Amino acid sequence: MEWTDEGIVLGVRRHGESSAIVELLTRTHGRHLGLVRGGASSRMRPLLQPGNSVSAVWRARLDEHLGTYAIEGLKLRAATLLGSSHGVYGVTHLASIARLLPERDPHENIFSLLEHSLDDFDDIGSAAVHVIHFELAMLAELGFGLALENCAVTGETTELIYVSPKSGGAVSRGAGEAWRDRLLRLPSFLRHDETASDLTEQDLQDGFRLTGVFLLRHVLEPRGQAHSDARAGFINALTRQQARTVIPTP
Repeated sequence: MEWTDEGIVLGVRRHGESSAIVELLTRTHGRHLGLVRGGASSRMRPLLQPGNSVSAVWRARLDEHLGTYAIEGLKLRAATLLGSSHGVYGVTHLASIARLLPERDPHENIFSLLEHSLDDFDDIGSAAVHVIHFELAMLAELGFGLALENCAVTGETTELIYVSPKSGGAVSRGAGEAWRDRLLRLPSFLRHDETASDLTEQDLQDGFRLTGVFLLRHVLEPRGQAHSDARAGFINALTRQQARTVIPTP
């Protein structure tokens, strides 16, 4: 068995004295592990860092075997990503969320979204928007997508400013006014009827609260998991920024 694909490094663990088991999210073969001989060497370590894009050739005698990778670098982002606290926490969190995907199951749209997110991760505000969109996409990919296009009560497509924490459906201003204290806020950059230009810290906090509720309930808790420390670290890095700073949309 042999195939060649693009991949993004999600994680690495040492195997024996000199090898490493590398976990990639590949474009057409999904989340896939393989053994890299010499992967623990000083030459390979900079290449096998989370967030880097690589070209990988996977070989195994049988499809169900772990197999081996021959890896070459394509885009080495790790040095930049690991140069800031939000980058370290962000790439670690994105990798942990990507691990929720079934192994060896192709998810090309998730691969493309992760690649785009990592390419635009320098600014913490842009990075935060990407992380929220990635969490929403993962919810949809795992079968728990939110219905944010129209009001779950009236069917309206305008003034959607709330989300029901029970159904995951958007709720319009008028329909949700009486229950606003029980509803989640839908930030402007996630509304389909608006184009957000300037985002506030509150917008991003609302976005993380929204995705966090449904990830925890539908995805993490059924697996006996909780939100990662990396997610909390990323949000803390965000909140340390000056309150009400204007953040450009990516």
